[in-house]
Amino acid sequence: MTIITAGDDVLFRPVPFLSSVMQIEPQWIDYNGHLNMAYYSVMFDRTIDELWLKLGIGPAYMKERQGSTFTAECHVRYLREIHLGDPVQISVLLVGADEKRLHTFEELRHASEGWLSATSENMTIHIDMTARKTAPFPADIRAKIQALADAHRSLPRPEGIGRKVAIPSK
Repeated sequence: MTIITAGDDVLFRPVPFLSSVMQIEPQWIDYNGHLNMAYYSVMFDRTIDELWLKLGIGPAYMKERQGSTFTAECHVRYLREIHLGDPVQISVLLVGADEKRLHTFEELRHASEGWLSATSENMTIHIDMTARKTAPFPADIRAKIQALADAHRSLPRPEGIGRKVAIPSK
């Protein structure tokens, strides 16, 4: 499967969005000698910020139109340790969207070796920052989101979407 980079037009091609390559920072390593769980979320969040810029819902959107997004729900799975010095890259699949919500699934992979380290499934809501309440996306933004959703609709769904936290039954 072809994955596009952050500089390409992500809205009309049926490929997941791909973040910039990120490096693990020394202060992110915990006493177990691997990436602390909190910093997986930092990298997932940085990736979403990259995609939101493409959709027109980044910091300028907040400043100029008083709209933003909040994460309403998140489920992270830690599948393989990442260590200091490992380059990482994250892909984002827009699983679904409506007038106020974005459902994304992200995969964090070792950037040079390609193995999967973690996933994050998220429900993001659009917020009118003046009222600090959920609100529909403006029509122009909704059109971009719909174009991305349409492009991603035909993509295979990765293992792990819709998982819940539970002890497996025997």
